[in-house]
Amino acid sequence: MAYELYYWDGLQGRGEFIRLALEEAGAEYVDMARRPGGVQAMMRLMRNAAGPAKPFAPPFLKDGEVIVSHVANILFYLGPKLGLAPQDEALRHAVHALELTITDLVTEAHDTHHPIANSLYYEDQKAAAKARSSAFIEQRIPKFFGHFAGILEQSGGTWLLGDEFSYVDLSLFQAIEGLHYAFPRALSGFARSWPGLMGLRDAVRTRPNIARYLKSERRIPFNETGIFRHYPELDQASPD
Repeated sequence: MAYELYYWDGLQGRGEFIRLALEEAGAEYVDMARRPGGVQAMMRLMRNAAGPAKPFAPPFLKDGEVIVSHVANILFYLGPKLGLAPQDEALRHAVHALELTITDLVTEAHDTHHPIANSLYYEDQKAAAKARSSAFIEQRIPKFFGHFAGILEQSGGTWLLGDEFSYVDLSLFQAIEGLHYAFPRALSGFARSWPGLMGLRDAVRTRPNIARYLKSERRIPFNETGIFRHYPELDQASPD
C-alpha cells in the first residue's frame, strides 16, 4: 500500500523534507493534494480525525490506518522503514535531535519574512522582516551552520553520521537549498566558510534517486508562497 502524504499543493514547504526521504528510498507514495480534490480531502481528513493522532496542520502521513504528523516525527517513523535511519537506538535518537534542530532552523527562516504574524502579508511587515533577516543572517545562520559543520567534521565522512547516510542528510540538504534560494548573496559567503556543508549538499544532489527527482516535475520549484522566499531587499552579504 502506498504512503499518502498530505500537504498543501503548489509549494515545497515542510512537505518537501518528507518527499525527499520517500524519493531517496524509491518508496511508493501519493502526494494527495496534487490530485483532483486532494486539498479538500486533506481538510476533510483533518476535520474528521479523532483522538491523539488528529493532525493539527499539514504535513502528515497516512500509512494504512496510522496517521503521523510533524516533519521530524514523520521522518522518525519512516526512517527505519525506508532504510534511512541507523539500527542503533541511541544513534536514531541522535538523528532525531538533529532533525529537530533543522526544524528550528526552518522555523527561523520562515520568520524572516513573517516576523510579526502569519495572518499579515509580507508587505505589511517589511520593516520588521528586514531587521529580522539581518539578525538571522548575521547571528543565527552561523550558529546553526557551525553546529552542523562541527558534527560533520567529527564524523570524518561525507555525512553527519560519517559513512552512514540518513534522512537528516537529506533534510540538511533541503535547508541549505532553501536558504540559498532565499539569501543567495549571504549564502555565497557562507559557502566559503563551511565547505564541508556545501560538500554534503553537492553529494546529496548526485545520489541517483535524488538527481532524478530534482529534474522531474514532482519537484515543485521554490516560490514566494513557501517557507523559503526570496525578497532581494532582505538579502545581504554574510559577515566575514
